[in-house]
Amino acid sequence: MNSPGKQVSVDQGPIPFSEAVRVWARVAALSFGGPAGQIAVMHRILVDEKRWIGENRFLHALNYCMLLPGPEAMQLATYIGWLLHGVRGGLVAGCLFVLPGFLSILALSVLYASFQEASFVQAIFFGIKAAVLAVVIEALVRIGRKALKTWPMYLIAASAFAAIFVFDIPFPLIIAAAALIGFLGGHFDPARFLVIRTRETSEDGEGKTEAVLHAGGMATVRPTWRGAVRTAMIWGSMWAAPIIALILLVGPDHVFTQLAIFFSKLAVVTFGGAYAVLAYMAQEAVQTHGWLAPGEMLDGLGMAETTPGPLIQVVQFVGFMGGYREGDLLGPVASGIAASVIVTWVTFVPCFLWIFLGAPFIEKLRGVKLLTAALSGVTAAVVGVILNLAIWFALHVAFSQLNEVQGYGARLLVPDLATIDLASVVIAAAALVAMLRFKIGMLPVLFASALIGALYFSGTSPGA
Repeated sequence: MNSPGKQVSVDQGPIPFSEAVRVWARVAALSFGGPAGQIAVMHRILVDEKRWIGENRFLHALNYCMLLPGPEAMQLATYIGWLLHGVRGGLVAGCLFVLPGFLSILALSVLYASFQEASFVQAIFFGIKAAVLAVVIEALVRIGRKALKTWPMYLIAASAFAAIFVFDIPFPLIIAAAALIGFLGGHFDPARFLVIRTRETSEDGEGKTEAVLHAGGMATVRPTWRGAVRTAMIWGSMWAAPIIALILLVGPDHVFTQLAIFFSKLAVVTFGGAYAVLAYMAQEAVQTHGWLAPGEMLDGLGMAETTPGPLIQVVQFVGFMGGYREGDLLGPVASGIAASVIVTWVTFVPCFLWIFLGAPFIEKLRGVKLLTAALSGVTAAVVGVILNLAIWFALHVAFSQLNEVQGYGARLLVPDLATIDLASVVIAAAALVAMLRFKIGMLPVLFASALIGALYFSGTSPGA
């Protein structure tokens, strides 16, 4: 690992740290459009414009981050920051990548919770909810095309969908089972399980220039166990200390502690990007803990989609609403802000741990074919989980009343057809056509849907 004070230049002379800070702030301010768009922004600025890092080195870093749980774009920024200026460079790059989204969602959360019953807030989010459904379906199509190359991949995806949608099997168990199946499949039938993994890295976030992520061509890194132990102790302590403090100060049953523990667990299993865990997170936050209502989860996702930073930043909204509703220690707003900080901390501190600790070791494993097969199985399962998310969102967008039917260990959500919301269905369908057929970007679709929804809602609400 590079020392914190050492400057490392890849393609040119030493880069001033102050200039790097300004560039990372610029990258953060432009980090809209989900992982593909965020990676494209970094590529355009760092590779094409600044020439601080070469194409191969950029893909080398991206390959590594794709192996990790958590938001790959934020981890890619952290990795390159570490490569350029050591630990302090990684900290600055990673923190700045998260900061704009954190501040934006915090402000929106305060306004949302304080004026949730106001008609203008309901009007704005009426259209956003429907458009978010289209965004999730578009992500399902995009990821499915890449991941489902052979019939075992389709079977894994279908099984994962049934496991979580019908039998409510915990998401971590689904991912573990998929990894095991992929590992065994890679051993006994490598032709069908060694699926090449790709990532779009287009300059404009919409055109598709595919970068094949393979195992070869990486620099050899020789990690030391002494440095690894030291790094693990430092970052592991920073991750665990707030959780232990909360257990001692407010008890294990308080909402602050529950949020910290839940999202710490989530940080370990977020393979496949934010969409892969949204359904699991939504079900737990809504049905198990009661931190928010189904419609509110869609509102939070809309906030994360329309603000800079990682999509997984939606966890902050979940934490804010949980703390806001509890409000027994600090008052509603202050409790919501405190919960936002707690959730953000336990979500993103592990990302720094994975980068600073795991990079040397994971890079050595990139050439192991069975690891690639296991990851192919995980990616296929992610498609099934995202399908579950799409159907879960679709039911809550299109119908105002759902009934749960249980039997033989299974459970199904059955909509009341009389409660269908045709306006929401039309907006969602139009948004999906705009994105899939006409290739219109996510942000224009979201803003247009919000405007259309607001006009419709205002025209149909009482007193309009």
